[in-house]
Amino acid sequence: MLTLLLDLDGTLTDPRDGIVRSLAFALRALGAPVPAEDALARCIGPPLEDTFGALLPDATAPRIAAAIEQYRVRFDRIGWRENRVYPQVPEFLTALRARGLRAVVATSKPHVFATRIARHFELETQLDAIYGSELDGTRGRKPELLAHILEREGLRADRAIMVGDRRHDVDGAKAHGMRSLGVTWGYGDRAELDAAGATWICDDLAEALAVLDEAIG
Repeated sequence: MLTLLLDLDGTLTDPRDGIVRSLAFALRALGAPVPAEDALARCIGPPLEDTFGALLPDATAPRIAAAIEQYRVRFDRIGWRENRVYPQVPEFLTALRARGLRAVVATSKPHVFATRIARHFELETQLDAIYGSELDGTRGRKPELLAHILEREGLRADRAIMVGDRRHDVDGAKAHGMRSLGVTWGYGDRAELDAAGATWICDDLAEALAVLDEAIG
């Protein structure tokens, strides 16, 4: 059975408002400059450690930790709700199940938030499992996270496909010899995904299903 490892932010849901506003909240709390919203939106995808490392002018480890703490103050209260499911995602997940494919979330977001979001937007029942990082940053990088999922789920890398919108998803798949399906409706464009070496790149969910139909033969 083929298993799809699905990124959450930028793949199943659009988290722009919640993440951008929480990033801005954290930067203001630390007295740091706050970039324009579009610049902050380009930060969606990588681990928060990397994001604040790039955004803070004095990016020491204590300052990054303080920024993450402030980010989560707002995100835990309201940011996670400022989200929306991309159109056709519920139908896509239903179509995966009809094809006998497993759907497992693999996100750098802490799993406590990923599970909360999936439950709130009624996606949880269409998923076979939800994996994410820990609040202390453990498994925040895709290679580490995917290694954990492969072990826990007893998966062979050649029977799994990573689906995501950023190069980090592709990099994680390549670290394990896994195929990857890059999607362009999130926060990484075709150029980023192509440069990272995605196996396939799709512009919409109908095209993604066609690719998967070919992959399963």
